[in-house]
Amino acid sequence: MDVGIQMVFSSHGWPGIKDSQVVDEELRLARVADEVGFDVVWSVEHHFFDYSFCPDNAQLLSYLAAVLKNADVGTAAVILPWNEPLRVAEKIAMLDHLAGSRLRFGIGRGLSRREFAAFRGIAMDESRERFDEAAGMILEALRTGFIEGGGKFYPQPRIEIRPRPERSFDDRLYAVASSEDSIESAARIKATMVMFADRSWDHRLPSIEKHRARYRELHGAEAPPPMTCDYCVCLPSHDEAKELATQHMATYLESVLEHYEVMGSHFATTKGYGAYAQAAEVLRRIGESGFLKGFMQASAWGTPDDVLKTLEARRKLLGSFELATSFRFGGIPYAKAEQSLRLFAKEVLPVLKGWDKAAQRRRTAA
Repeated sequence: MDVGIQMVFSSHGWPGIKDSQVVDEELRLARVADEVGFDVVWSVEHHFFDYSFCPDNAQLLSYLAAVLKNADVGTAAVILPWNEPLRVAEKIAMLDHLAGSRLRFGIGRGLSRREFAAFRGIAMDESRERFDEAAGMILEALRTGFIEGGGKFYPQPRIEIRPRPERSFDDRLYAVASSEDSIESAARIKATMVMFADRSWDHRLPSIEKHRARYRELHGAEAPPPMTCDYCVCLPSHDEAKELATQHMATYLESVLEHYEVMGSHFATTKGYGAYAQAAEVLRRIGESGFLKGFMQASAWGTPDDVLKTLEARRKLLGSFELATSFRFGGIPYAKAEQSLRLFAKEVLPVLKGWDKAAQRRRTAA
């Protein structure tokens, strides 16, 4: 099983913290994760607000590619509507050379109205079209070494990408996919589907099955296992883990509600976000306490045994999956975040690493 950590770069919940301390703490955790055996370090792209701020994850990962000795690095994700396709293709080609075979390329289309508002000339209701147009151009450029486009948003004369891309991204492409059209898009471009542990996995399963079915229809092959993204507190005491998980997940969800306006009515009138309008109706009905309850039920937290039990249940439901886990979120003290990460690596990670190997041995024996 492939297991990574996700760097969030948040200051929400840490009163008075400096941005420089946020960056330092995330980098420290990345180095620890590399030392203790995680497979990959993922970095988000977000802008402007204390919810999350890493405005250029390709730049960040060019640093980490040199610092980390073992782990892969991954963008989770480059938000395509906010970035010029030509520049994305160039940056990813360059980063891939710096990282060797250790780069994974994740892409998304964005969800925050207030982030979109700061990018001049980029309307949120254009995000679906912009994503699809940009993704096609970028992936073709990384395949062929040349980028061109004649679409509505990104007219681009044919030009060569330098340094020339040398390795295929066919098995290194990821796409955030929560809405129906994003699931379709992820299947079409042959991307691993990325979803967050923000609601029950029983609720998520139909979307995952749709991605698998569309992938099979379009490409005549089985889809790669999805990647699920958690927020985790892993401690020796169940009571302490529950207390900290409840406190800091609640603080994190406060920032989600503020940043994405997830209970707002604007999704209903924004093209391409109908699925989020439906979700907003549900959230308004269950309220913040219901949102937190669902979030905690979907996430893996507790003692190492608790975490394994949760992930085993998820695997039984979904089949094989990749995991990206955040340990620093919602104001949790750095010392607790690192303790949690280290305990997870010591007692949970070895078990997870053996899961798919055991399944393969059973298939071979049969």
